[in-house]
Amino acid sequence: MTVDLVGFLGVVLVAYVVPGPDFLVVVRSAAEDPSKGRAAALGAQTGLCVHMLAAAAGLSVIATRSPLVYDGIRLMGAAYLVYLGVRAVLAARRAARERRNANEAASHAAQEGGPARGRFRSGFTQGFLTNLLNPKAALFFLSVLPQFVDGDGSPARQIFFLGMLDVVIGVAYWFALVVVSARLRALLARPRIRHRWELTTGWLFIAIGVSVAAVA
Repeated sequence: MTVDLVGFLGVVLVAYVVPGPDFLVVVRSAAEDPSKGRAAALGAQTGLCVHMLAAAAGLSVIATRSPLVYDGIRLMGAAYLVYLGVRAVLAARRAARERRNANEAASHAAQEGGPARGRFRSGFTQGFLTNLLNPKAALFFLSVLPQFVDGDGSPARQIFFLGMLDVVIGVAYWFALVVVSARLRALLARPRIRHRWELTTGWLFIAIGVSVAAVA
């Protein structure tokens, strides 16, 4: 099996560096709690594994060649991003009201004091669904990976190999991003900055969701 690993690695690294829904979910989760950020990263890469296995089995070809199936996945993904954004905006406004009522300390403790298992599950679910419902991930495996596949070998096996390499690179990248993003926690301890952060990331989620839904 002969593949152009140098070219493939270059494409994968560029794809990860360019911010997208996965990037926003991991950064936002890591700013809340590093363990939640790592969970979101693992969730995103698990979703990527689903796309990779579907591409290797040829199922993604069916999905992307059927406008109805593709649009359904795209709209579900857009709706989920909008849902995350609306929830963040509402949480920011709720926190602002509680702060005006002198309940800020109790609210902050409630936000940060949840069980570790609950934070992990929440982060993993958000990362997984954000990636799974992103049809661009499936298109990546169908349009980009075949360019690096050797026609003399087994396409499914090569896609699986390149896909697993993509997943491993992604885990390393996301975990490094979690370390950097976790430093935001000190800033987010300030109520005003946390309020602006929640609003900004919330509206970004909504904007990305709307843009995904608007794509013809």
